[in-house]
Amino acid sequence: MTKAELRRAALARRRALPEAEVARRSAALWEQLQVEFVVPEWQWLHLFLPIPQQHEPDTWPLIRALWAQQPHMQLAVPVVQPDGHTLRHFHLTPATTLVKNRWGIPEPVGAAKISPAQLDAVLIPLLAFDEAGHRVGYGKGFYDRFLQECRPDAMRIGVSLEPPVPRITDAWAGDVPLNACLTPERVWWF
Repeated sequence: MTKAELRRAALARRRALPEAEVARRSAALWEQLQVEFVVPEWQWLHLFLPIPQQHEPDTWPLIRALWAQQPHMQLAVPVVQPDGHTLRHFHLTPATTLVKNRWGIPEPVGAAKISPAQLDAVLIPLLAFDEAGHRVGYGKGFYDRFLQECRPDAMRIGVSLEPPVPRITDAWAGDVPLNACLTPERVWWF
């Protein structure tokens, strides 16, 4: 299937999920993360703040757990810039003030800016992915551009509420592939 076909189908399935099922799958994702990865070694983890109306995986339970259990770890979150094409990244702490942007995404206000080169791992929100580690997001290219700015050794970990499809037919050489992908059932390694 093409990225556009996968995007449409995944959005429809996700919107049909009851909130309780999104919460159940989200909890399973974060269990997988803590079992499969050496999280304590990371100094900086980049993650996304969920868009509830899009039924995205809820990262807040993970964020709270990391603040409580991994106090040495620093968290960074993205903010879409006014140009509508790029992301900047900011430090997220328990004291960070958040304001929703025009898409309903909470964004930090007055937080310290973080360079992509500082990041040890990035959690990437996905609509779909394939067995080769190619990914499908909302189609704006934010993460394509952002991941190219990260260190080559930074872990690129997809987050998907669904298992992979066999193959994305229009993946291209400029796509930055995943190292792994979390699903509620297991971790896929590439």
